[in-house]
Amino acid sequence: MKILIFVIQTFFIIFILSCSIQLFAAEKKTPELVDIIVTTSAEDLLLFATVKNGFSEKMITGVENGLPVSFTFHIELDRIRAWWFNDNLADYEITRTLTYNALKKEYEISLSARENKTITTRSVIEAKQLMSTLSGYPAVQRARLIPDAPYIMRIKVTLEENRLPLGIHYIIPFTSLWNFETEWQTVKFHY
Repeated sequence: MKILIFVIQTFFIIFILSCSIQLFAAEKKTPELVDIIVTTSAEDLLLFATVKNGFSEKMITGVENGLPVSFTFHIELDRIRAWWFNDNLADYEITRTLTYNALKKEYEISLSARENKTITTRSVIEAKQLMSTLSGYPAVQRARLIPDAPYIMRIKVTLEENRLPLGIHYIIPFTSLWNFETEWQTVKFHY
């Protein structure tokens, strides 16, 4: 009888552990690119994209303690040619860096040289949204596109590893959690 009780208790513990492992795996969310839209304005081909699950609480804590976070959007645009190599129209990076000013209690988002501006906000939610979203970004001028030609746009995001002076990045626990790179997302379209 004691053996039967021991076996039932063992199976019950294994069942509980397996359920909790599955719940933990479901909670761990990896960053991904979503809501990718390619459209046009009067002059440019515009790109919209959002990084989902790009921030963790430890990253925000690290930013508030003085460690910058940088997202780099890698964008490639090619015109597809049937019997020849694809024609590369755009290949560039857009970098956004998030820092925190503890004296003013403001988050500062520095946009790359191509966008060339800095945005400040007191809201962590707004700062995360500004870092994670490309909204109407001009990818290439429409004059460079050929009507009815097939195109392919590839985009991915990497979180740049922060390097601190004198090897301090090996001691601080936050920076090791900040390494990610999304998969390349591809959008095929005809202009």
